[in-house]
Amino acid sequence: MTTLTPQKDTITQAAEVVREYGPFPGATMVAGVTHDGQHVWAAVGPHLVAFDPESGEPVRTIAQPGDAGTAFDGTHLYQIAEARIDKIDPATGKVVHTIPAPGKGNDSGMAWAEGSLWVGQHRDRKIHQIDPATGAIRRTIESNRFVTGITWVDGDLWHGTWENDESSLRRIDPASGAVLEQLDMPPGTGVSGLESDGADLLYCGGGMSGKVRAVRRPRPARA
Repeated sequence: MTTLTPQKDTITQAAEVVREYGPFPGATMVAGVTHDGQHVWAAVGPHLVAFDPESGEPVRTIAQPGDAGTAFDGTHLYQIAEARIDKIDPATGKVVHTIPAPGKGNDSGMAWAEGSLWVGQHRDRKIHQIDPATGAIRRTIESNRFVTGITWVDGDLWHGTWENDESSLRRIDPASGAVLEQLDMPPGTGVSGLESDGADLLYCGGGMSGKVRAVRRPRPARA
């Protein structure tokens, strides 16, 4: 097990929220968030909604329950619903495979990277790398904060935190567990789901606010 540990040289700064989306029609919350290369998908309780990040307008809805993380592997969507993870064909909206969620109903964020699903356990402060075919745990990373949304970008693992009225986004070295960077969200702003667009933005689910917020991602200096 790898433990996430803040470093003395961890970069900490205020998150730059550049845009808000929603609330969306029929939404009771925003749990998971993912990006399919064109649209942002958000799990909003009774369904998944895809919206255009330029216009902010919904373009697609799939009847699919979701109370936690959402992910996209380039072909299929994955959605946590209670104690299971559903694999969904986005063209038809049909569930094509189901595996058990590692937290057995206490799961939070989810991301796809390196042929694995990465699933957060909120109050257990863990991130599991799991086999997408079976749900078997391949590796566990332990945090010192509650874990909400999860995403990967440029080889770095990011996860959201949300405790009381404080939320932040943390950039992690997945090998050492070092917390390299922390973006503190505005007071009272929660982070549920988290996803990168692969470029300059991180999309953050806003929990019961029903909103998705876009945060500018600082580009880290590389040796």
